[in-house]
Amino acid sequence: MSASLARSLAALLIVFFSSGCGYRTVGHSSALAPDVHTIAIPEFASQSREFRVEQLLTDAVIREFNTRTQFKVVNNPHEDADAVLKGTVLSASSTPLAYDSQTGRAASALVTVSVQVTLTNRQGKILFQNPSYLFHDQYEISRDVSTFFQEESPAMDRLSRDFAHTLVANILEAY
Repeated sequence: MSASLARSLAALLIVFFSSGCGYRTVGHSSALAPDVHTIAIPEFASQSREFRVEQLLTDAVIREFNTRTQFKVVNNPHEDADAVLKGTVLSASSTPLAYDSQTGRAASALVTVSVQVTLTNRQGKILFQNPSYLFHDQYEISRDVSTFFQEESPAMDRLSRDFAHTLVANILEAY
């Protein structure tokens, strides 16, 4: 091996091993300003007629912030919060996907939720915004009435957790 090739290989290895992997601890370093320590998350508004969807989404987002970050979360935006996260459920629906050929009844359905989210600081400057999150979750509809189990509610719980996980990751990583 020539001396210049050896030097090039050594330089490449030094650059490779000295560069970080890109990972960071969530909540300790984020795209948010360093002066943001407390985030107010009031209950999301809803333009949907679906029952309690805004409550499920708000609760999931609060739980995700509390679990994954070091931020203090409060409900009231008038408390001493450094930032306020507001959400509006634009729509929520459940649509049949497949039908039972013998009975003509729905066999599976798709729940879809569209949410608008804005995070602002005390001065009203937008720190993060997404005007149209769109989330889906599919669920099966029981065909046997005697063992019927309403699956729409667990599907909405799963969707809420997925939404919250994505939202918090997007805010922390500034996507």
